[in-house]
Amino acid sequence: MAGDWLGSIVSINCGDTLGVYQGCVSAVDQNNQTISLMQPFHNGAKCLVPEVTFRAGDIVELKILEIPVDSGRQTNISVTTDYVNGTAKQRPIETSNAQNIPRRPDARSNDSVGTSPQPCSKSYVDRHNEGLNQPKNFRRRHNSWSSSSRYPNQVTPKKSGPKNGQLKTRDDECFGEDLEEIPDTDFDFEGNLALFDKAAVFEEIDTHERKGGGGTGGGSKSRGTPSDRAPTYRHDENILESEPIVYRRIIVPQPGSKEYCTDSGLVVPSISYGLHKKLLSVAEKHGLSIEKRLEMSGVCASQMALTLLGGPNRLNPKNVHQRPTVALLCGPHIKGAQGISCGRHLANHDVDIILFLPNFVKMLEPVTNELNLFCQTEGKQVSNVKDLPDCPVDLVINCLDCHENAFLRDQPWYRSAVDWANQNRAPVLSIDPPVGDQEQGIHAKWSLELGLPLALGEQAGRVYLCDIGIPQKVFREVGISYHSPFGCKFVIPLHSM
Repeated sequence: MAGDWLGSIVSINCGDTLGVYQGCVSAVDQNNQTISLMQPFHNGAKCLVPEVTFRAGDIVELKILEIPVDSGRQTNISVTTDYVNGTAKQRPIETSNAQNIPRRPDARSNDSVGTSPQPCSKSYVDRHNEGLNQPKNFRRRHNSWSSSSRYPNQVTPKKSGPKNGQLKTRDDECFGEDLEEIPDTDFDFEGNLALFDKAAVFEEIDTHERKGGGGTGGGSKSRGTPSDRAPTYRHDENILESEPIVYRRIIVPQPGSKEYCTDSGLVVPSISYGLHKKLLSVAEKHGLSIEKRLEMSGVCASQMALTLLGGPNRLNPKNVHQRPTVALLCGPHIKGAQGISCGRHLANHDVDIILFLPNFVKMLEPVTNELNLFCQTEGKQVSNVKDLPDCPVDLVINCLDCHENAFLRDQPWYRSAVDWANQNRAPVLSIDPPVGDQEQGIHAKWSLELGLPLALGEQAGRVYLCDIGIPQKVFREVGISYHSPFGCKFVIPLHSM
């Protein structure tokens, strides 16, 4: 009984996962419930294997498309076999003579697919016969399972159009006849690219241009040598022509013994202490009072100190348990008042400040004013070195020294403060340090100068310069040709030349 179906052309639907197969029945095993198809097609495309075997449990629907000729008569029977739980149930749909196979005149009929002769029988037979006559290296393109829609008995499912559910016809140029021949081997991109010698092509172009073939008379643009080509610019470079850069734009009448330069290459000469004192005196006469100068120097020094303490990485609301501690060593003079002003600004930025200022019967008025403002903050003031912390602090700001009162170095409190700073192992920032031999003083890592630098020694560490707001005409009045080297900043580093 199973041998009667050999040679029949069937269509096996294995569900959405495995898809639909078509082919000629080559074997039927009733004991194992399997069926084999030779030269199968999977979803309209020819399979790479010559034979495929299906189990009854994998088959959702089986349709017999064509039965081989028996005793001079060919019968085309469409039988639907449903497999439910491994049990096969056959239900014949239609039987007719081979010469009377019905053709559906309208491919877009609304009749059920299961109650009409299957359209893919003719498609499979044609492709099967064509495949026998094609060479071995021939590959035919199959767009999809619906590629047989060009036959008249194909049932085309309805698709709702964008307007009023109208049917949209398929484009025959896209889903029509198959392509003629496509080679089996893939295109070798690497091999084809290796045939192009880029260096040789450019050498040929350069040779042609040198011979005059690419000159301006010929109408084409010459590549030229690297020196003749137009310069290229980065996105942050100025493409407009400007005047030559002058790096020495500050000229002083009495230059000091050292010269510095900024990061951009501008030369900043040092000046003597006498010229520096005269510059501040003229600025005060024009309205830049000591109070304004103290405020400006305190702001610049505090900004530099905040950067040295870690900036936003250290001072943020999520890091309140690690507030930095700064020890401020000040003397009873204008330099000490600058340090007190810096400590006030640091205290306003949540920095723990410990101010050391010895007790004096009489202090200058600027020092008293700055001290009264500092007492309004949460900073701590001590007058004895023993009250300074024993453990290392984050930063020490040195304002003990003075340009004029050198006798302060002989005071016991000064020597005690210097010894504490050198033993605390914390980095030291000196504000406006004096010029001279400081072998007995505090070894600083950074030094901050005001306006124009002095010729500092090696113990001053790395030199920085801050802008305290001296007008340009004040420089001119003291004989200094001045052009600001600060750019967009108020504190800049200086490098020794």
